[in-house]
Amino acid sequence: MAFPRLHNEPTALELAGQIARGELSAVEACEAAIARIEGLDGPINAVVVRDFDRAREQAKLRDKAKAAGQAGPLNGVPMTVKESYDIAGLKTTWGFEFARDFVADEDAHAVKRLNAAGAVILGKTNVPVALADLQSVNPIYGRTNNPHDLSRVPGGSSGGGAAALAAGMVPLEFGSDIGGSIRTPCHFCGVTGLKPTYGAIPFDGHYFPGMKGGPTVMSMTGPMARSADDLALALDLTSTMPLPRARANGLKGARILLIESHPVAELDSAVAAALRHAADKAADAGAIIEHRTDLLPDLEAMHADYMKLLNVAMAARQPPSPDRPELTAREWLELLDKQANRMREWQALFGEYDAILAPVFGTTAFHHSDDPNWRARRVILNGQPSPFHTQIAWIGLATYPGLPSVSVPVGGHDGLPIGIQVIAPHWQDHTAVALSGEIAKLCGTQ
Repeated sequence: MAFPRLHNEPTALELAGQIARGELSAVEACEAAIARIEGLDGPINAVVVRDFDRAREQAKLRDKAKAAGQAGPLNGVPMTVKESYDIAGLKTTWGFEFARDFVADEDAHAVKRLNAAGAVILGKTNVPVALADLQSVNPIYGRTNNPHDLSRVPGGSSGGGAAALAAGMVPLEFGSDIGGSIRTPCHFCGVTGLKPTYGAIPFDGHYFPGMKGGPTVMSMTGPMARSADDLALALDLTSTMPLPRARANGLKGARILLIESHPVAELDSAVAAALRHAADKAADAGAIIEHRTDLLPDLEAMHADYMKLLNVAMAARQPPSPDRPELTAREWLELLDKQANRMREWQALFGEYDAILAPVFGTTAFHHSDDPNWRARRVILNGQPSPFHTQIAWIGLATYPGLPSVSVPVGGHDGLPIGIQVIAPHWQDHTAVALSGEIAKLCGTQ
């Protein structure tokens, strides 16, 4: 159950505190992060778009702002963002060959907010083609490897960001998630990340390359870090509405439902043990852990509807294909009606519970695969090959109904990290973050 650590670098808030106290300058923090990337990233291949010259200029401006008494909460903290975010003057490709030379002309919403808070953005991190895989490889930037074991995936689609965090290159990253793209990389790499409540953070600037449109159904942008406190700060900096404070700050008295089985997806014994260990730690701290409820929605039916909605969302801006039959307007509205009814069921459940603990993925990080067909892939689960594509059912617990969910490390197995999801009610993102931080401390992972 020991958690594998790769470094002792400070968190974003710790680094911000060091800069505020004058223990180092923003320029020094920037140069140190650049040196870590240059020294560590060769075999990992996480930070694939590097903007070091402009970052150095940004850092100088942060030091001037501090000297003038105008420092922001992230004044001088170096970080990266996912390749799919627009940053003016940098390429945004999503791994597509056709977008190899597309250069954004405006910063994404999250990038603007983070810059305004004083962050120093060093560059962008790797993704799979179309952000459509749980590993991160594409024909433009190649393959990203898990820093714990280079033969294994870091996850996807925010895999480059999770790998950079885990290796200690940067303390903060911004990703996106519709099929586990924040949570699965965090689980595989041993860091933490938040998929917020649907709509909590604007989607602007996280567009399909060369397009400017509306948000994608179920998809959310959100922070990734190495501590819950960093997630909370990044959430507040990028959301455009004041989110409620946590209704359950501590575990004592918190009502928590443990979901450790699913009718569609299996669970490896090591992951199951880590989940149960985290629940036991929470119970020892005073949480009320329950293992079943009649309020739980029909998970098998919900997963089927999630996959229908997900397939449409992922294909919406890609060329038509006979493998992706188009829906009528009536069929689309029926899918949205089903989703709305499931949301109501989860709202009823959260009348009785403060949070849910559940797996992120049924195994630890799997070996790289060159097979693009999810249905043909297999993962080794309890020593036996098991379907890969059904594993996304764990992620769908929060994605389909638009719930906030934090992926937080709670242990490890054979040198690889294991994370779990802490899922909270709609708009209780800070509850999910706060409880995840308490559980991580009890498990010795933060």
